[in-house]
Amino acid sequence: MIGINSYLGGYLDRRMKYMIEEWSLGTYRDLGDLEVRLKGIENSVQELDKFEMEADAKLTDLEKRIERLREVKK
Repeated sequence: MIGINSYLGGYLDRRMKYMIEEWSLGTYRDLGDLEVRLKGIENSVQELDKFEMEADAKLTDLEKRIERLREVKK
């Protein structure tokens, strides 16, 4: 007679791959290059910060130029 524990253990063994995918669980293999991926994200964030500062400066300059043109037009 098969016990409930061995039945559940066998079921989990057979279904583990699908459960990991369905529940979006991480595995050791997924974590292997985690540091590299995080470093890439950090670099991207720094590039976005730099872009945001440059874009903000350009927009501020454009707003000043628009304001001067409006003053000249009056």
